[in-house]
Amino acid sequence: MTKPHSPFGQVCRFLAGLSFFIIIAAVVIQLVGRNLLDDSPLWTEELSRFGLLFLTAFGLGPSLRSGDLVNVDLFCEGLKGRKPWILRLVSATVTALFCALLLGPAWQFTAIGSIQTSPALGWRMDFIHVSMLIALVTLLAYAAARIVGMLRGTTDGLSDQMYTEDA
Repeated sequence: MTKPHSPFGQVCRFLAGLSFFIIIAAVVIQLVGRNLLDDSPLWTEELSRFGLLFLTAFGLGPSLRSGDLVNVDLFCEGLKGRKPWILRLVSATVTALFCALLLGPAWQFTAIGSIQTSPALGWRMDFIHVSMLIALVTLLAYAAARIVGMLRGTTDGLSDQMYTEDA
C-alpha cells in the first residue's frame, strides 16, 4: 500500500471519484431545478451531503500518502538529524492509534443508523453512517502502512508530494 498504485489505493481513488461524480450530478440537478424549473428536488441536497461524506471517507487514506492532508512539514523538516523521521513516525503512530480507538464508537454510530432513515431519500442511515467507519479504516490502513514501511526501511515516511517537490 506504500506504492502509489496499490489495489487498495486504486479502489479508494475510484470510489472517491464516484462520490465526487454523485455530488456533481446532484448539484447539476439542483441548479437546473432552481434556474429552469420552479423548484429543485429536495433529495439533491441530501444526496450531495452523503456524497461528500463518502468522498471524504474514501479520500482520507490516499490523502495521507500523497501529502494532501494538513502537515507541519515546515517545522518538522527544518529539524536536524533523525528528528524529522522520528516526528513522522510518531505522527503516523498517533494517527493509527486514534483511528483504532475510534473504530468501536464508529461501529456503534453505524449500528444506530439502522433504526433511522434519511428524511428526503428515505435511505437507512446505517448505509450513510458507515462512511465514518470507512474513513477510519482507510486512514488507519495508510497510517499503518507508513509505520511498517518506516520501520522496515522501505520508506522514510515522506509523502509523495515531498518527493515530487525535491525532484
